[in-house]
Amino acid sequence: MSVLSKPYFHDEEAAFRFVEGLIWSNGPVCPKCGGVDRISAIKANPEKRVRYGLKKCGQCKSQFTVRMGTIFEESKLPLHKWLQAIYLMCSSKKGISAKQLERTLEVTYKTAWFLAHRIREAMRSGELAPFGQDGGAVEVDETYIGREPGKPVKRAFHHKMKVLSLVDRSTGQVRSVVVDNIRPATIAPIVLDNLHREARLMTDEAGHYLAVGRQFAEHGVVRHGQDEYVSTDDRTIHTNTIEGYFSIFKRGMKGVYQHCSKKHLHRYLAEFDFRYSNRSALGCEDQERAMRAVIGGVGRRLMYAN
Repeated sequence: MSVLSKPYFHDEEAAFRFVEGLIWSNGPVCPKCGGVDRISAIKANPEKRVRYGLKKCGQCKSQFTVRMGTIFEESKLPLHKWLQAIYLMCSSKKGISAKQLERTLEVTYKTAWFLAHRIREAMRSGELAPFGQDGGAVEVDETYIGREPGKPVKRAFHHKMKVLSLVDRSTGQVRSVVVDNIRPATIAPIVLDNLHREARLMTDEAGHYLAVGRQFAEHGVVRHGQDEYVSTDDRTIHTNTIEGYFSIFKRGMKGVYQHCSKKHLHRYLAEFDFRYSNRSALGCEDQERAMRAVIGGVGRRLMYAN
């Protein structure tokens, strides 16, 4: 039997029960007054436009569904199609294009595009805990993609958009950020804010890491310019983990999405960070990853203009 044959992917009532079980694990909560005691269910009646999953709060008398206060709010798309889209995006290692979602879900391209961005918003991590708290190795590197708005094409990377990523080897988590340049004054604050001082910093020989590297327990450097990819003195000094992440990111961006403006690049990074940080190697399979994305949508609201 296919995973997509589960009832909540096809039946709207089952979809609401599934999402309510994830978001309201301890019972319904009124989004207006926060009440939990006197909440009753209103029986759905599509012919009279009574919505599935509709609840009524006995305290403030307001009506609501589990959609309110989440990425699903104010969406006319059936909830079971939302769940299909979330599963497809979470289970596709290199992503799934809005055109493919348009065809699969039988919606307009505009709907598919906005749907994908709302799901990426749910994938965005608000985690601020510094990496390397156990004194473990944290790899930091930058990569270049696309074209910086308004910059003429030149040699090397100057006309490209710049991404800085950090991978904690101990936890397998990745954190990425779009940067305007790779000057030490730009890179250093990001590294200092996201790494514990006891961490072992692993980078290549780029000059913008040299000064900030002195503030950590150790700064291991591999010299790619000399064809060194693993230190001969210490085999734990390398940046191969983060290079592997970049290979997935770039194959997805070039092969699946093809074009991305700088305005939206941070959301695509959130998508790739989420899948990498919740991958099978860390014990998180497709269904669990999709459920985490649904839960991550609570308190997130993305307007089309944004």
